[in-house]
Amino acid sequence: MLSQIKTLAEDLAPRLIEIRRHLHAHPELSGQEYQTAAYVSGVLSSCGLHVQEAVGKTGVVGNLEGNGAKKGILAIRTDMDALPIEERTQLNFASCKPGVMHACGHDVHTTVGLGTAMILSQLKQHLPGNIRFLFQPAEEIAQGASWMVQDGAMRDVDSIFGVHVFPSLPARSVGIRYGALTAAADDIEIFIQGESGHGARPHEAVDAIWIASQVITSLQQAISRTQNPLRPIVLTIGQITGGRAPNVIADQVRMAGTVRSLHPETHANLPEWIEGILANVCNAYHAKYEMNYRRGVPSVQNDLQLTQILENACREAWGNDQVQLLPEPSLGAEDFSLYLEHAPGSMFRLGVGKENNLNHPLHHPLFEVDESSIVTGVVTLAYAACKYWGIDHD
Repeated sequence: MLSQIKTLAEDLAPRLIEIRRHLHAHPELSGQEYQTAAYVSGVLSSCGLHVQEAVGKTGVVGNLEGNGAKKGILAIRTDMDALPIEERTQLNFASCKPGVMHACGHDVHTTVGLGTAMILSQLKQHLPGNIRFLFQPAEEIAQGASWMVQDGAMRDVDSIFGVHVFPSLPARSVGIRYGALTAAADDIEIFIQGESGHGARPHEAVDAIWIASQVITSLQQAISRTQNPLRPIVLTIGQITGGRAPNVIADQVRMAGTVRSLHPETHANLPEWIEGILANVCNAYHAKYEMNYRRGVPSVQNDLQLTQILENACREAWGNDQVQLLPEPSLGAEDFSLYLEHAPGSMFRLGVGKENNLNHPLHHPLFEVDESSIVTGVVTLAYAACKYWGIDHD
């Protein structure tokens, strides 16, 4: 089966590169993936899959039925949305939409999902169970997965695989991670209410800007002194606004930021811990506060058994030298974690790094991928799906 999958993937390679370049040239922002969804639906329909459109607003679901020997559904999820970034790559298939770019590799993800569907549709007589392909919108705003789940995309799903490109790994290699892969990501908004006064007489006022600075400093210091250093937390205040004039002490400040963590227990306790520090600082300097803490997405926790299936598939397909066990998780976030609340799953990292070592990170206007990675991703997912159903012989 592996040799058959590899042969099919190599035969499809020119078509897959064509698909990827079309998607790259026509990116769409989160929740606006109408043309991308129509394109995906057309490719899936041409492979004989039963296609559902407008799942999770602009998402697409393709169902591939096996031979019926076993019951159950394995889901394969890829995402479709782009970022509000002006592309500067100068590629001849660069984005034709000003200010919008596939700078996170979702064009590759979508292509890998389509390629996997194209191959498995030709092997469906060998598949004892069913495969459900989820083409998700709005991953970049961490909402698409919840939209898909609400529309029933995970109904009756037993397990799920996912993929994300990784420029730190060379093309034609794969990264496997057991346990935590990404961080939980929450949003925080804080209002500090002081009292205005003359800039020359601070003792007669309650300086909201100064108090806000004390809150930020106290939070950062408290992480290192009150939290387990083996359970990392990153708290970043990315926005701060306040003040009315240079010589007037500010009476109000608004701060907004993100909070990242890996461990479920730490994640659960973060709002209470943050508010405790906030209250102590504000009370000490006679200010009032309001805190809005919005839960985002939890940490991606890769299932042991499914991760072993992925690792074994990769080692058999590519050899030990091309498979890396990732020693560390990422503090980035992935709403793939929301699917894991409904079924166990595992996500792997697809190496896309170019040989010139001039690789730019994700979300960079010069981000590029080595397109040979597409075949690697397709073979990995197709063969892992076969191994999941117990088909791993040639």
